[in-house]
Order: sequence, then structure tokens, then C-alpha cells
Amino acid sequence: MVNAFQTALAQLERAAQLKKIDSKIFERLRHLDREVVISIPVTMDDGMQKIFTGYRVEHNNARGPYKGGIRYHQDVDINEVRALALWMTMKCAVAGIPMGGGKGGVTVNPKDLSEGELERLTRGWAKGMMDILGPRKDVPAPDVNTRSVEMDLIADEYAKATGDASGAVITGKSLEHGGSEGRGTATAQGSFYVFEALREKIGLPEKCRVVIQGFGNAGLHAAEIWTRAGHVLVATSDSKGAVYKEDGLDVAALSAHKKTTGSVVNILGAATITNAELLTTECDLLIPAALENQITSANAADIKAKVVFELANGPTSTEADDLLFAGMVLVVPDILANAGGVTVSTYEWEQNLKGEHWSEQEVFAKLKTNLQAQALHVWEEAKSAKTDLRRGAFLLALKRLEEVMK
Repeated sequence: MVNAFQTALAQLERAAQLKKIDSKIFERLRHLDREVVISIPVTMDDGMQKIFTGYRVEHNNARGPYKGGIRYHQDVDINEVRALALWMTMKCAVAGIPMGGGKGGVTVNPKDLSEGELERLTRGWAKGMMDILGPRKDVPAPDVNTRSVEMDLIADEYAKATGDASGAVITGKSLEHGGSEGRGTATAQGSFYVFEALREKIGLPEKCRVVIQGFGNAGLHAAEIWTRAGHVLVATSDSKGAVYKEDGLDVAALSAHKKTTGSVVNILGAATITNAELLTTECDLLIPAALENQITSANAADIKAKVVFELANGPTSTEADDLLFAGMVLVVPDILANAGGVTVSTYEWEQNLKGEHWSEQEVFAKLKTNLQAQALHVWEEAKSAKTDLRRGAFLLALKRLEEVMK
């Protein structure tokens, strides 16, 4: 099993080798500011009590409050949360937003819990973490398997405990509880703005053949956005399997099929393939939009995409990065490609602090201007250091962190 935190540290070190970074600052960035692990007792619907383990890791707050999602997944462990917190520090610096890096989670399969049990679990996480949360301290958000429902509950717990009902303690809330317009599609929309800024530079055609691994929130929205712009989705997947159609999948039909059957597989007119086959399908653009460690030294040499565009966090191992780079497959890294979510989260936080509500048009106009500029900064960093875009993004982040940490 790949240790995600070791991967994140290796990425940091590989970038730091290319440019002289202050050794004290670099050493601080290799370590976490704080990690909190709590037990969450939950009374289940049958009256029995179960204890769940909850996490919050705070990596660095030099640029602003700790920021990062909370994921509910049966495989969540401390090393995954540490890695995600470090990546968030880098991502916020690359996105140029006034936030630091944090991450949270609970080791649970939410599909095994009723809505009532999920509510009690979420309120339990909030109570256990209350001392470290706050609009100026640590501002969580949704992540894998968490929704605006859970964010609203955490905001409610915080308001009850502190009297602060601004909602600025957490982002990704529902609109009626102070959420931002556009937040649901922000990760995918932001990634498309980055794609638009870099498409010609990375040598992709005007109409790309696209493969998306993962048909959850980010993957579905990416499929809708890319196909609406005239690109062709040839394959996609979920946890049950993958489907392929040479002349393109109908995203609306696929979404309806998944709602009815619980999966994308067995849709009429498409071939069922394995997840391994999906990753090595010939295409212009491969978008991993699922979990970490999907492209490794075991399959990197078989990747036939021209570009890997990381909508998921940490889908590519360090060894795979080198193999892809050697094979002329360009990787647009997660800390740039999926920064739309945290950028719009920051806009939500700003709106809450100011008591404002911006239109979706305003939110996406700000997002587009910002991310397209940052994408070009990353491109220039990579070019000047004669390296890949991941190291280019890390170099940009390190430069910005060094400025404030000094």
C-alpha cells in the first residue's frame, strides 16, 4: 500500500531540489503544525453504540486559516489525511488565496449509516473538533462522501457552541445556510478554466477525446462541462466498473442510468471494461476524478493519453510521474487542476464574513480570471526550471510560502 504522506513529502522534496529554498522553512513544511485524532461515540438506530475515529490535520497556516475538506470513507487513515493537508497548503498557495492547508475525515462507510446516524456522527465530529475550528483558525469543507447537509450541521453545532452564526467556520454549505452560488460545480468548472488556459500550450486539439475515471460529483460535472464545450467522453467509471463507447457516451443518459441502477455499467450501446482498461484507453485527455494512487509504476508505461489532468487529489505516484514525463505524457497536477473547489470555498468564506451573497456569474468570473492567471504562472515556473508541471506548481507554492514565512 502506497503511503500517501510519503508521496506528498517526496513531491515537496523533488521541487525543493530544483531551487534553493530556505532550509528552516523547508523543514517546517515537511512537518505538520498539529494533528487531532478523536473517538466519536454514535448511538445507532438499534440503540447500540459504535465508536468511530475522526481526524483533523493542520499542516500550515502561514497564508491564512487552515482550509480543507472532511471525507467519510472506510479507508481514511492518518497518513492519507496528512498528505491531503500538505497538498492543501500547496494548492492554496498555487491558487493565490489567503488560506493555509488542513484536512479532516472519519473512518466510515457512509453507505452503511442512516441519515440519522450520519447526523449524529457529523455533530460528534464537530463537537470533538470545536476547540480548533473557527473562521480565523480552521475552516473545513466537503470532500469525498460529504455534502452540504453535513456542512450545515457543523455550522449549526459551531453556532450553538460559540454564538457565531455567520457560517464562516465552514464552506460548502447549502445556499439557504450561507453557501456560495456555483460551489457544487466549482472543482470541475475551475479545472476546465485551467484546461482552457493551457490547451494550446500542451498541444491538445480543439475537440478532445476524454476519459474520466470517477462519475461522482467532480467526475459527472467534468463530463457535463467538457461535452458541453464539444469534447467527446469516450469512457468513464465508478466503483462498480467502467464503460467505453468509441463515438462518445451520452452524459445525460449515463447520469439517468446511474440514478436508476446505481452504476454506469450495463448502459445500452456501451462496452463494459475494467478500471485498469479505462486508465490505459487511448485518448487525448485522461481525467482521474476518483481517489489517490490510481496511476503507479505498475501502469504508468501503459497510459496512452496525451495529457493526464488530475481532478482527484494525489492520483499519480512519484515513480509514475517520472515514467509519464519520460514517455512525453504531460501531467497537469491536482494542486492546480482541482483548485477551483477551494477557491470558491474561499469566496464563500469571504461572503460570510462580509454578510454578502454573490451571483454565480460573479463567482465564476472571479474564478476564471484567477485560475487562468495561476495556470500560466505554473507553466512559466516549469519552463524556467526545465521540469514538469507538478514541480512547477510546487515551486510556485514554495516561493509564495517562503515570502510570507520569512
